[in-house]
Amino acid sequence: MLCRVVVVMEILMFILGSIMGSFFLCLGTRLPLKENFINARSKCDYCHENLRWYELIPIFSYLIQKGKCRHCHHDLSITYLLMELITGFLFLGGYLYFGFTIKLAIYLVLVSVTLIIFVSDFKYMVILDSPLIIGSIMLIVLKYLEGGWQYTFVALIYGVVAFSVMYLIKLLGDKIYHRESLGGGDIKLAFLIGLTLGYPYIGLRMSLVCLIFASFLALPYALANLYLKKKNELPYGPFLASSLLIIFIFLEKFQNLLIFFNLT
Repeated sequence: MLCRVVVVMEILMFILGSIMGSFFLCLGTRLPLKENFINARSKCDYCHENLRWYELIPIFSYLIQKGKCRHCHHDLSITYLLMELITGFLFLGGYLYFGFTIKLAIYLVLVSVTLIIFVSDFKYMVILDSPLIIGSIMLIVLKYLEGGWQYTFVALIYGVVAFSVMYLIKLLGDKIYHRESLGGGDIKLAFLIGLTLGYPYIGLRMSLVCLIFASFLALPYALANLYLKKKNELPYGPFLASSLLIIFIFLEKFQNLLIFFNLT
C-alpha cells in the first residue's frame, strides 16, 4: 500500500511539474511583452486561433498533434515539449531527493524562478521583477517556517549584503567598460542568492561561491557566442540562477569544499 502511495506521489509531482513548465513558458514569453496571461485565451503563435482545452494538455497535446498546430498545421516549437518534460523531471527529482520537506518547497521556488529567468533572459535579455519578488516573499515565509524570526532576519541581512556586493560589482564594471556591465535583474537576483545561501550556510562565502560558479557555467556559452555571433553581451541571469539551484541541491558538497580549502 505504501509503495502505491509513493508511486502516486511521484506521478503527481511529474504532472504538476509539466503543468507548471507550460505556465512558466507562458510567463517568460508574455510578461516582457506586457501581454495579458490571466484572462486571455491561449492562442497559436502563427494563426492566432484560440486553443481548446485538449490542445493544452502538457506533453500529450504536442505528441498527439505531432508537433503541429491543429488549425494551420504550422510546426510548433519543440520548446513547449522540452519545457514541460524538463520541469516535470525537475519537480519529480526534487521530491525524490528532498522528500516532502521545507527544503523541497525552497527547491521548487528556486526551480520556478530559474526556469522563468531562462525563458525571459535568453529570449528578451530581461529578468522579470515579478518572479523575483514573489520568489523572495515565498522564500522568506519558508525561512520563517524552517527556523523562526531570528533565522529569517539574518537570512534577510545576507540577502541585502549580496545585493550590495553585486551592485558594487556593477558600478565597477560600468566604470571599466564604459557601458552597462550587469543588468538590474542580475543585481536583484543576488538578493535571492544571499537570502537562500547566506544563513546558516557559512555566511556570505557560499553566495560568493555562487557568483564564481555562475561565471564558470557561463564561460562555454560566452566563448561559443563570441565565436559564432561575435557578440560580447550574453544573458547572465540563467547561469546565476542555475548556479544557485545547483549549489542548493549539492550544498553539503560545496560546504565540504570550502572546509577543505580552509575558507570557512
